[in-house]
Amino acid sequence: MCCLFGLIDYRRTLTVGQRNQILSALAAACEARGTDATGIAYRSGSRLRIFKRPLPGHLMHFSVPRDARVIMGHTRMATQGSARKNYNNHPFLGTADTGAFALAHNGVLRNDRTLRARLRLPKTKIEADSYIAVQLIQQAGTLDLVSLRDMAEQLEGSFTITVLDAEDRLYIVKGDNPLCLYHFPASGVYLYASTSAILTQALQRVRTRLGEPEEVRTACGELLRIGRNGKITKAFFDDRNLFAPHFPFFLTENRLPPRPQPERTHLEELRGVAMAFGYAPEDVDRLTAQGFTPDELEELFYCGEL
Repeated sequence: MCCLFGLIDYRRTLTVGQRNQILSALAAACEARGTDATGIAYRSGSRLRIFKRPLPGHLMHFSVPRDARVIMGHTRMATQGSARKNYNNHPFLGTADTGAFALAHNGVLRNDRTLRARLRLPKTKIEADSYIAVQLIQQAGTLDLVSLRDMAEQLEGSFTITVLDAEDRLYIVKGDNPLCLYHFPASGVYLYASTSAILTQALQRVRTRLGEPEEVRTACGELLRIGRNGKITKAFFDDRNLFAPHFPFFLTENRLPPRPQPERTHLEELRGVAMAFGYAPEDVDRLTAQGFTPDELEELFYCGEL
């Protein structure tokens, strides 16, 4: 599991120091889902810049420039591609006719090699499965809600993806992996992280008063674009590949069994990482039988309490 995080200061109410302090708090809290590498992306001047290192979040020193008002971040738990090779870490840089973009991914993709071969995409030294999402956008030639929809519908596995373009627009491709997005209307700020528990923990470290947050609900299969003025535009994609099990190519779609619900996918992910938090997979089953939801179990893992 990795963690997505970021901030949008669409009314430019935060000082440079406040933005950097918020980023540091978010990155440190996001270590709960990955310490192998940390990175951010932002636009400054006319360029999209990426700063990433194979370090845990609390060791990163953020110094974003004054004109960077949208910052997209990622902490990594490496699954494919060594974090010591910094080009394997997130965010990744891509280019399209609409300009440069940066992409970060939380999840595991299982058909990256298949897509690369079938679509004759160029080979790259980047070993991370996530990079196939960058290549699909580049092949489309443009970055917009349509190309992101097409990209998402070709991916198999699990994901939630964030993309930042050179015009300070942040896109969220919400798959089956969690994401918590807060809007602070009083200050004109959005903050997000992969889970509400992580975002709450980060906010406890933030010294800046942002006002009362409003949660922006996101569902699997949604595409969000947050514009420079803070306005949200929504679209949708077909999310069936997220839940489709592996089957030989000769099985047709109408012979596939019913797909499991997203909640079950989240539960399987928690069973897989339970031992890293001092629990057995059987404990997850026992607590689920007692009525705990996957979100409540994840909060128990990361915070030690419900």
